[in-house]
Amino acid sequence: MKKVNQIFHFKPFSQKQRKVLNWWCDSSPVKDYDGIIADGAIRSGKTISMSLSFVMWAMTRFNGQNFGMCGKTIGSFRRNVLFWLKLMLRSRGYKVADHRADNLVVVTRKGVENYFYIFGGKDERSQDLIQGITLAGVFFDEVALMPESFVNQATGRCSVDGSKYWFNCNPDGPYHWFKVGWIDKAIGYIGKEKVRKLQEEAARAGKEAGLKKLLYVHFTMDDNLSLSEEIKARYRSNYSGVFFKRYILGLWAMAEGIIYDMFDPDKHVVDVQELVKSEKIVWTGDYYVSSDYGIQNPTAFQLWRKAQNSKWYCIREYYYSGRDAGIQKTDSEYATDLKDWLDGIKPRFVVLDPSAASFRAQLKKDGYKVKSAKNDVLDGIRFVASLLNQTAIFFDVSCTNTIKEFGSYIWDAKAADKGEDKPVKEHDHEMDSCRYMCYTIIRRPSGMQVLK
Repeated sequence: MKKVNQIFHFKPFSQKQRKVLNWWCDSSPVKDYDGIIADGAIRSGKTISMSLSFVMWAMTRFNGQNFGMCGKTIGSFRRNVLFWLKLMLRSRGYKVADHRADNLVVVTRKGVENYFYIFGGKDERSQDLIQGITLAGVFFDEVALMPESFVNQATGRCSVDGSKYWFNCNPDGPYHWFKVGWIDKAIGYIGKEKVRKLQEEAARAGKEAGLKKLLYVHFTMDDNLSLSEEIKARYRSNYSGVFFKRYILGLWAMAEGIIYDMFDPDKHVVDVQELVKSEKIVWTGDYYVSSDYGIQNPTAFQLWRKAQNSKWYCIREYYYSGRDAGIQKTDSEYATDLKDWLDGIKPRFVVLDPSAASFRAQLKKDGYKVKSAKNDVLDGIRFVASLLNQTAIFFDVSCTNTIKEFGSYIWDAKAADKGEDKPVKEHDHEMDSCRYMCYTIIRRPSGMQVLK
């Protein structure tokens, strides 16, 4: 079968996208800045313009140099950035050779050739991966999801004359290390008058102002001219609370209060038996069990099924706290409870807390198919919130512990003061079980009919 060459069809660039594309050019008043920060709403067009501008700058200013391109993981960078970047570059006459085994992209045009290495910055250990290399520039996609140590290591590798930094992200909390350490110190963010005052104050104290020569560009969805009003309205309807502030308004907002403030018993709590009896829902898929496992802490099971309307229903729950009851149960006893609770139902999978190794072994011994839950807490919470906003998941009236936890599952205020988003680890076991199911099963293409 003949391979079809894909072509990127460019849409008109907005004013902010053009600013990103041109800030480093000879005619720009900020061409001598050390880098650029682009933050703001999702689907605002910042990644397209930032990644393309980064490579065009590199190919215009250098030849035979190494550059870094960083995502939270190499896989996410390839999916979210590199796929489109390669199409854009080829459409503009660049030759692109992707050496996947080395995570190296070689770009050539008119006798110029440069080397772009892809790095993942998912945790503190990631800084080791970038040590030793000399870079002429580095591009960070979703920099707010990376540890500070990795970013410091990567920027520290930019020792070639004329090297620059490129930062791209959606907002997080106002005390996040990148907001405090980079954006709040960027000359292009705080404004000329404040820069002058800070420099004067520092001079009187005999210190450096600690400012960074960085351009700052804030994006909203209106800066993406390819989005229709209908699509923008759809995205706005998918978020509420802190997620709306961050991903739609593009604000560095505090995560505080109830996590799932969009949960509404009038919308999300139903009598499943009555709906089935009246034929308002017709089942179309297998049963699934999701579970958060504890020994002294509670163990929770939830039974799920998908209906013909592409909605998912939590049909029943199980909840047992060894601490509250004063009697701990063994893995074998929990497995027996699961069998009795299912009452003859054979689930396709038990989606289990990934740390529950001993219980996993017991369930497999008893003949259950076990799937390790995806335990990306913040991404999972955001996804559950999107499903609630879209009324894509429902809970039976019998799920009293789950309903109660929705009202008491809150953000950790002490963690927020340190720039971290964390739930308080109390009254969260049915919430964890729900998140495991949503982010592991419903998010998969086979089960997902709403926002990806």
